[in-house]
Amino acid sequence: MGNQDYSLYSGGLKGAEEAFGECAEKFGIKEINFSFEGHTPSRNKNITLLSDAELNKGNISMEIVSVRMGRRYAQADKIRKVFQTIFHMVNKGYQVFAVGFIQADGTVKGGTGWGVELAKFFNRPVSVFDQESNQWYTWKQGEWVQEIPTITHKTFCGTGTRHLSDQGRTAIEDLFNRSFA
Repeated sequence: MGNQDYSLYSGGLKGAEEAFGECAEKFGIKEINFSFEGHTPSRNKNITLLSDAELNKGNISMEIVSVRMGRRYAQADKIRKVFQTIFHMVNKGYQVFAVGFIQADGTVKGGTGWGVELAKFFNRPVSVFDQESNQWYTWKQGEWVQEIPTITHKTFCGTGTRHLSDQGRTAIEDLFNRSFA
């Protein structure tokens, strides 16, 4: 299987998602960025604009999200569309990679955390580069285990924080180098 047989599903947003897209382009991997009307990704390449009907396929009660994530969301309407978009990214990309901050309760900070929770819920392989410890972790048997991942499935999701550190960027580049070089 060649690099062109792999597909990255992302959102093309500033930070980690932009870095995932740049690496996919560098290695000749298909890149699909999901967005919706009125939302402008930083990486404006290969955009799949989701209709309201498509967004609704990823609809979920904000109460469920709040309980699962252990926090409340003030701008429910705007964040709902973001969470619906994340659903499509995780649903299409079997293996999930995220860059962010793993919190004490095992969730990941911010919207990135919803993608990670969906991956856990869908029983998908999920790895997170924690920018606080500068280590990769993989979710195994209900806990985060330190492990350096490799992209092994032909469809994968790349997501993460807008506040990408230099170490986070290097972690994404190293992930692609390990997997495709």
